[in-house]
Amino acid sequence: MTFADALLGQDELPRLPISPRQAERARAAAVRRPHPVDLADAVITLVERTAAVDGDRLAVADETRRLTYAGLAAEARRLASLLEREGAGPGTVVAVGGERNAAVIAGFLAIELLGAVYVPADATWPAARVAEVLARAGAVLLLDTGGAASPALAAGAREAGVRLVGAGEAAAQPPWPGPARLDGPDQPRYMLFTSGSTGRPKGAVVEHQGMLNHLHAKVVDLGMTARDTVAQTAPLGFDISIWQMLCPLVAGGRVRVVGDATAYDSVAFARMVGAEAVTIVELVPTMVRLLLDDLAAAPETGLLGGLRWMLATGEELPTEVARRWLREMPHAGLVNAYGPTECSDDVTHHTVTAADLDLLRLPIGGPVVNADLYVLRHEDDGWHACESGETGELFVGGVCVGRGYAGDHERTREAFFQDPFQDTPTGRLYRTGDAVRTLPGGALQYLGRVDRQVKIAGVRMELGEIEAVLQRHPSVGAVAVVVRDFAR
Repeated sequence: MTFADALLGQDELPRLPISPRQAERARAAAVRRPHPVDLADAVITLVERTAAVDGDRLAVADETRRLTYAGLAAEARRLASLLEREGAGPGTVVAVGGERNAAVIAGFLAIELLGAVYVPADATWPAARVAEVLARAGAVLLLDTGGAASPALAAGAREAGVRLVGAGEAAAQPPWPGPARLDGPDQPRYMLFTSGSTGRPKGAVVEHQGMLNHLHAKVVDLGMTARDTVAQTAPLGFDISIWQMLCPLVAGGRVRVVGDATAYDSVAFARMVGAEAVTIVELVPTMVRLLLDDLAAAPETGLLGGLRWMLATGEELPTEVARRWLREMPHAGLVNAYGPTECSDDVTHHTVTAADLDLLRLPIGGPVVNADLYVLRHEDDGWHACESGETGELFVGGVCVGRGYAGDHERTREAFFQDPFQDTPTGRLYRTGDAVRTLPGGALQYLGRVDRQVKIAGVRMELGEIEAVLQRHPSVGAVAVVVRDFAR
């Protein structure tokens, strides 16, 4: 079975059970943000365009190396030659593993050149996880970017029957010739494995158009320019790693790849941010809290003085963390970002203000460019459109919606539908499983997972909302609410 056979076509997806009247109401209540975006080029093409006019501009730096735009493009083409020699080509899946470094970014660009599909294999995973991801992705080879493969990567590749190729072998290769192989905007670009309720990870496939739209969405909303430097801190298996390592290159800026030793030491990380003029950072809220705690106890001050933006994503941003950030880092905007891997990463952005701090839960905001958002509730006769302030489930449409889960048609049909509302570039609608409501003014507020909604004495309650109330008490560090039935 080829990789293309492992994916469902748009016409093979189920139709969302919604009446014409409710579909029209949902269409009228949808939150959209159309914006012209050029999706015609691969990222490597944009890199080489910058290299042609300013090849000496710094593109990527890690703990040991610095690559200019010209150097990055040249390394990507040598890697492409190596990968093609080892069997990679259009539509094949190429895994990239090893420590987080500049070679990973060059490897991604090399995979773009060949028209192949990128899948990360994190060096911190156990061998069994590496083997399962490689086997389920159908990877033809694993490119090790760390110099010497970690034991888990080597063992996992061996178990999956996948060849392990060292990135260092590319040094002797000639540059791969020709333009990037991009057959169309719907070409699969990368696959990331997310947790599954069955315990088996799901390989979510994102198309070129969804990825590039998200990169441009970050450029637009953060006002990113060639003067910006983004810290690449996310493990390779997390979706935010994609924009962190590619978005600065779209804007002509710089990527600073941060190793784990620095990323997990708040003070060392803040010193690096200051020393290397990093302007944009994205962390999970737990790490934002730790950063604020550790900097409050640090002897130095002003370590993050040059920071322009802090993005919080991956988990709910507590109001108290936001309050502290606005008070202690007033020079750096705080963005509450939300989005599923299946929809090319973030689909909403919200710049937090002091006015938000009185809310029980912070808004996740409005759509990024070219994302369509719908809030629906399920009744016995199908889906119904929600009014403003009414709790429902978030559905996402537009160019950002991914292709589905590779080789898993059943779970694809559970989460992806034919879009009944708009004629979009993908024709697909994604059911997030997240409960939201629309606030006055149009911003969305995240309320937790729909599967955590319970009914007590006939009253529907969101456990996450109760947790949010308890979390506001200054003596509560963490909280979890569960329902127990004490009836005999």
